[in-house]
Amino acid sequence: MSKEVVKVENVSMKFNLMENKVDNLKEYVIKLLKNELRYQEFWALRNISFTVNKGDRLGILGLNGAGKSTLLKVIAGVLKPSEGKITVKGMIAPLLELGAGFDPQYTGAENIYLYGAVMGYSRDFIREKYDEIVEFSELGDFINVPVKNYSSGMKARLGFAIATIVEPDVLILDEVLSVGDAKFRKKSEKRILDMFDKGATVLFVSHVTEQVMAICDRAIILDKGRLVANGPAEEICNLYDEKFIGVKKDGKETVKNK
Repeated sequence: MSKEVVKVENVSMKFNLMENKVDNLKEYVIKLLKNELRYQEFWALRNISFTVNKGDRLGILGLNGAGKSTLLKVIAGVLKPSEGKITVKGMIAPLLELGAGFDPQYTGAENIYLYGAVMGYSRDFIREKYDEIVEFSELGDFINVPVKNYSSGMKARLGFAIATIVEPDVLILDEVLSVGDAKFRKKSEKRILDMFDKGATVLFVSHVTEQVMAICDRAIILDKGRLVANGPAEEICNLYDEKFIGVKKDGKETVKNK
């Protein structure tokens, strides 16, 4: 019998967006003191509910702005939902915005400990896995250089190496199968597939339905922050292609929904 590892219950996420642009801190303080700051509510997610069982591979589809990345951040614990409840059982490896949590003034080596601590790894665990992380990242002597001097690809490779050093119960992927150059991409894909083989539960965001069908057994569609479809991956991918992309299963184009 399947074991439930992720439960999303009536989750909504609200952001307060400033209506008027404020160009500098001085202007912000003046408007704040005059009570002239006005905000507009934006609901990135509205009443989302679904469950994921152990070993499931769930694809999350949706156009830009649909709420896909926000949903993953809420599940990973990066964001706290405005309403609703998230329950996750086991260790999560969230591959979200790789390297975004690095301190640019610290070296790659120092950021391994910093980033690892943020992900909940103990110092002893990081020390034990340090050489393996450095080797996988392929940074060589650059590991002792401040991260502010890294390219975006170097930061992503180091972030990937740290985030995937564990054997997680839940693996969260936000379009990160394009990390680094072709050689590193192949290596990173192999590591992810190894996690699949070990039974990790997967939540995978992608704009490419072919990737979702190849990796996932289930899929959901988000549209303007709402869950509009949930079912077998092939069925949901065909629905997404036809309704949101404008391509029918036979390859003929249709009129896109506005």
